[in-house]
Amino acid sequence: MWYEDALASSHAIILYLHGNAGTRFSCVREAARSQRRGRPSMETGLLQGQGRGPLWHQGWGDSVGTPSERGMTYDALHVFDWIKARSGDNPVYIWGHSLGTGVATNLVRRLCERETPPDALILESPFTNIREEAKSHPFSVIYRYFPGFDWFFLDPITSSGIKFANDENVKHISCPLLILHAEDDPVVPFQLGRKLYSIAAPARSFRDFKVQFVPFHSDLGYRHKYIYKSPELPRILREFLGKSEPEHQH
Repeated sequence: MWYEDALASSHAIILYLHGNAGTRFSCVREAARSQRRGRPSMETGLLQGQGRGPLWHQGWGDSVGTPSERGMTYDALHVFDWIKARSGDNPVYIWGHSLGTGVATNLVRRLCERETPPDALILESPFTNIREEAKSHPFSVIYRYFPGFDWFFLDPITSSGIKFANDENVKHISCPLLILHAEDDPVVPFQLGRKLYSIAAPARSFRDFKVQFVPFHSDLGYRHKYIYKSPELPRILREFLGKSEPEHQH
């Protein structure tokens, strides 16, 4: 009942999809830090005002089940529908971080295909697709130049049905898109985020919507998961979410 009352208030709602190492607890901790600074909170499962909701991917933390791309996307779709059924005309934004960007673009593509898009999509530290991310990941650095690397490491990922094809999904998304990426990201290389922007910006599906790429200089030290610390983030969000006219910029 508390969640339903909160969702029915006049605040915008963020459905947050965490990354591989994320949990509800880390999301809530970082959201609290943001709120103490008087800025819009971001690192939370489901945020409405001070509200924090129960979304964890299958197989993470205390969520039952086994992680799968299909299952994680279905869960996110179910939560979005649950929110929309209780939030009236309040804006609903979808925010994905790292691996969560793959779930986010899967979700938003399906929402756009059924003509129920969110009010905006925010991708923090995104990759192009899981194959390119795996090839760029620090764990693969000592193996990627070995003969047979693609066959031994990458082909099994693809054959198991794990794609998280952000680069393909953005071609079918029709809503405002904001991409945030730190230049010193050691987990998802900065160039993958910029490449994703270069694919999305000219896509026909975005011709009526704003697409923006915001880099964070390496001197700031935000790396893979500390963009929320940026004092510029409230302004970036206000300016992006407050404008709906088509605009492609970085």
